[in-house]
Amino acid sequence: MLRKQKQEIINELAEDLGKCAVAIATDYRGLTAKEMVKLRKQLHLQGVEYKVVKNTLAHFAAEKAGVKGLDQFLVGPLAIALSYDDAVKPARVLVDAMKTPGSVLKIKGGIMGDKVLSAADVSSLAAIPPKEVLISQLLGRLKFPIYSLHFVLSSPLRGLACVLQARVKQLEGG
Repeated sequence: MLRKQKQEIINELAEDLGKCAVAIATDYRGLTAKEMVKLRKQLHLQGVEYKVVKNTLAHFAAEKAGVKGLDQFLVGPLAIALSYDDAVKPARVLVDAMKTPGSVLKIKGGIMGDKVLSAADVSSLAAIPPKEVLISQLLGRLKFPIYSLHFVLSSPLRGLACVLQARVKQLEGG
């Protein structure tokens, strides 16, 4: 590979690392071409880029982008999953791919903002519910105090209504 091509790869990867929400490093050693294509397709459907990168080029790109902590994952074959909007999507797809029978894919770790993630951190990140579910849970929790206040404030009126209805029945019946 020519020096100019290497520099272009470094620049492109540095730009991607600088603007991504999460970068997850994986070891793809042992995956067949068919499995790799399937994994790339699954990641692409979620809006995630999956790039196979040489370790030295990844080191220079991380250095150029100011990303610290990526060097510890630069051992052996390296493929990086880059997501620009959602940190959970790539983790979920990669963990699901690891759980398939016969899969040899391994997650080395990742970078999310300034934080270095271990393989266990990436697995726990994958366990987070989707964004829509989290928003609905938040809205439900925000509505609960309002419903409670409504119940407490309307309780005396309900009690008075029940007393009046009982008195009406008592007067009608006897």
